[in-house]
Amino acid sequence: MHSASIPTSKPIIVLLGPTAIGKSRIAIEIAKALGTEILTADSRQVYRGMDIGTDKPTIAERQGVAHQLIDLINPDEHFNVGDYRRLAASSVERLHQQGQIPLIAGGTGLYIRVLLHGLWSGPAANWDLRKQLDTQAQQKGVAYVHQQLSLVDPVLAKQLHPNDYVKVQRGIEVYHALGIPLSEAHQRHRFQETPYHSLVIGLDMEREHLYQRIEERVELEIEKGLIQETEQLLNQGFHPGLSSMKSLGYRQMTEFIIGNCDYNEAVLRLKRDTRHFAKRQMTWFRKEPSVTWIHRHKQESTTHIADRIFEQIRIFLSTLDHRETQGAQRMTSSAR
Repeated sequence: MHSASIPTSKPIIVLLGPTAIGKSRIAIEIAKALGTEILTADSRQVYRGMDIGTDKPTIAERQGVAHQLIDLINPDEHFNVGDYRRLAASSVERLHQQGQIPLIAGGTGLYIRVLLHGLWSGPAANWDLRKQLDTQAQQKGVAYVHQQLSLVDPVLAKQLHPNDYVKVQRGIEVYHALGIPLSEAHQRHRFQETPYHSLVIGLDMEREHLYQRIEERVELEIEKGLIQETEQLLNQGFHPGLSSMKSLGYRQMTEFIIGNCDYNEAVLRLKRDTRHFAKRQMTWFRKEPSVTWIHRHKQESTTHIADRIFEQIRIFLSTLDHRETQGAQRMTSSAR
């Protein structure tokens, strides 16, 4: 890879794709070529102490590239998409002031969307309603609350797994406040802000190849100590009912640890749930506008696909350079 000139506008590069496709390692190669930092867009990597199950690159794997927006809070602390947007926008501004091109990499589609196109804040929290829903979830299960969402916002309910409880709860809350589904409110808002010149690269792969990578990822996480990491979190007092502890890996390993299923069943569930999660990610990403899709071949090396992505980045930056040159020429002509 060769270096690229940096336009004076506000460009950002986004690398998105489903879990296990290799975004983190590819992003490191791109960041080194650009001489920049990685701004992680992952709603699970914000938690401290949750490393193996969220596939955080180790210090050695980061190869000296700074990673921002990870390890922000403890597993029992609250963090929402508004918090992410505020912190991410601040990091983007800092990098632009330093003459660097921010590289956003991750698989949480909503985080990427609000950074690129703004945030619809919606109505304030209804704490009484939330307490009622929490009680129902504890007594009747999260699937019961999800069924309530499907009655008022079937579009959103279809997109969310019952275990995405916070989002399910928010969907019901917005409907009670506005009288219209949250999915419709988002459609009306349409995330119209465009504060940056962005190149959004999406990675995809043949489904059977991706599923094979997912199976290998799960087995590697177990080998690295996912069960022990989950035990440590439980021993530290982080309750299985926390949103963080319900996320992929920790939910299934907790079920094994507390004796609700055996080891083999826990691993099978984790592989199955991760496949389903990847499918939901791709459904979301396919609906995003202006994504440049790059297909990763089964045996393609990280370096090779990073080279292909960097070529797209070079073209993108050259186009911005050309626009800025034309703009300067028009300003000069007008001044004469």
